[in-house]
Amino acid sequence: MHDAASSTPAPAPAPGAPVGADQPAASPRRRLGTRARVAIAAGLVACTTAIGGVAWALDRFVVEHVEVVSASSLERAAGTAAVAAEAGTASATVTTETVGEGDDAAAVTTAILELDDITQLRSAFADDAFGENITELPSVIAEQVGASIAINGDYYGFRDTGIVIRNGVLYRDEGVREALVLYRDGTAAIVDETATSGEELLADGAWQTLSFGPALVEDGAVVGGIESVEVDTNVGNHSIQGDQPRTAVAVLEDGRIALVVVDGRSDESAGMTLTELASSLQGLGADVAYNLDGGGSSTIVVDGEVVNEPSNGGERATSDILYVVG
Repeated sequence: MHDAASSTPAPAPAPGAPVGADQPAASPRRRLGTRARVAIAAGLVACTTAIGGVAWALDRFVVEHVEVVSASSLERAAGTAAVAAEAGTASATVTTETVGEGDDAAAVTTAILELDDITQLRSAFADDAFGENITELPSVIAEQVGASIAINGDYYGFRDTGIVIRNGVLYRDEGVREALVLYRDGTAAIVDETATSGEELLADGAWQTLSFGPALVEDGAVVGGIESVEVDTNVGNHSIQGDQPRTAVAVLEDGRIALVVVDGRSDESAGMTLTELASSLQGLGADVAYNLDGGGSSTIVVDGEVVNEPSNGGERATSDILYVVG
């Protein structure tokens, strides 16, 4: 009986080798064991999953998804840009003060706007484009639209939900949370997006909607339970509790508008809780007040200059601003 090795033909000499030169013995081929095959398969699945996860994350948080290339053109076509342009003049008083003491002290910048018409309070998208993951520094957006005063908005482009009406044009109609509605007649309201629609709000005279939250003040009273609110279930956007940098907008009882930015996460400014922010806005005379995107996004720009201290050490790119010209 011949063994397997002896029945295997000797390999041919390597090209150019002398005939009869010693050649390495042939190595018998081995089959991978079951465990090895399983391990390799698991590794391939893990790699595929990881690549798919990276692709998903890039698509979800990085890749731009442009739905409207030129929002300003759309607004001109709808006639709402002309409405804003003819609204009249605006004036503002901007102050920065320290609220609280010691480790709880916070730097608060407040712009009180006196507008001839609410349509002078406008919104602008990064790159003048509507969609997801389209971002630019607030000061750059403000410069592009000629804003005298601007704050970061609700960062609508981080998500694909929420009713988005800007400058009288409906861009998205996917209601999921409580929103602030600013109407053309100068009134404001907190609405449940799931109980209405963008078309209905537009028909009722909505000029701007902001979908972040929570509502801070309604009918002049601080809203209860705001410390337990989660804005979204998106990655990185769950809890907004504790002392944080904040941005908020309020309609005061006398009809003026307050844009408020609170610095935080630094030795100089601790930030504010939602309740502290709501109480501060109530003290300004807020009838309705609403929390916007905060943290590193909290920015206020006056005459082209960032006048607060963003917690990232500089501006963070965002998808939108609220602003006033004049």
